Amino acid sequence: MAGADGAGACHRPASKAADVPCPAQSFEVPEGVKHLTSEQLDELTATFLAWFGAASTPVQRRSRGRLWIAFLMLRHGALRLGEVLALDDAADLDPVRQQVIVRGHGGREIQMPGPVMREVQGVLDDPMMFGLRGRVFRMDQGYVRRKFYERAAECSIPKEYLNPRVIRHSRAVELLRGGVPLKIVQGILGHQSMNQTASYLRFSDDDVRRIVHHYLNKETRMKTSARNAFTGRVTSVVRDGLLVEVELTTNSGLKVVSVITEESAQNLGVSTGKVMTATVKAPWVILAREENRLKTSARNRYAGKVARVNRSEIAAEVVVDLPEGTTVCALLTVESVKTLDLAPGTDILVMFKAFSVILNVE
Repeated sequence: MAGADGAGACHRPASKAADVPCPAQSFEVPEGVKHLTSEQLDELTATFLAWFGAASTPVQRRSRGRLWIAFLMLRHGALRLGEVLALDDAADLDPVRQQVIVRGHGGREIQMPGPVMREVQGVLDDPMMFGLRGRVFRMDQGYVRRKFYERAAECSIPKEYLNPRVIRHSRAVELLRGGVPLKIVQGILGHQSMNQTASYLRFSDDDVRRIVHHYLNKETRMKTSARNAFTGRVTSVVRDGLLVEVELTTNSGLKVVSVITEESAQNLGVSTGKVMTATVKAPWVILAREENRLKTSARNRYAGKVARVNRSEIAAEVVVDLPEGTTVCALLTVESVKTLDLAPGTDILVMFKAFSVILNVE
């Protein structure tokens, strides 16, 4: 079954998500593929709806209603115009499952947004359509195209873009940009070959770099969850000729300071912006209760909460969760755990010295 997303209610332009699209969905559309942006599609939807709503007679309302729901099939189902005009509104629409059944060559089932199907069904259930049921979509192609072109005078979209083919292309691009897999978009469009669907997108060198960068950062974020391993970018480098103080900032915003020798810094190629991983051995992690903070020279200090305590007869592994999502593990004696009265949920201060932080290059 082919699927379609729920972008856009029928009665008003869809609100845009605040989140920036994943870079992996950023691509160029080849120059030969005419298409509209989602904003232009919403403007066109609003134009068609206003035109339908402005009908002044029952005959005019019936005529415009047929064109309005035909437009919705094109806009949200990405059907070919011939496929829309061949629909049997009594047999090919399933309002319960919110599907449109396309028959014949390239036949398929297309999932439609719920608001769209409710709008279509509302128009079909209007008494004005009773005499046409089963034939509501059966209109002349030339007539439909002409009515589409006429909408150009009512919106800012160039006339040559107001045709069913461009709207079909536009929906395909919209779905791809929304993250719908290429194979699924192929099924929605009824393409026999995935190469046909792939013709809607082209990745420039900048796109490739951006996508690779996105997934490298994704790997980095995954690695920061490892115990006492903090992967991030170098945000500060201070040298005194013998030692180098390196500040690393993870993707979650945690800052870790390490002090290494100048020779080590040169061997690692330390520089601002470089991706590195800082590791700290569990025995080097110091824990203190917030109410009895120790005076210490440790540069790295973080307030956290004990997640769990795993004890043996001699030592205990204490796992601490920091507010931004990082997990730190400390290895203490059982006596220290008793003295600090550590248990899951205990507020705790995590500390380790800059000289205890080992840096390595990814």
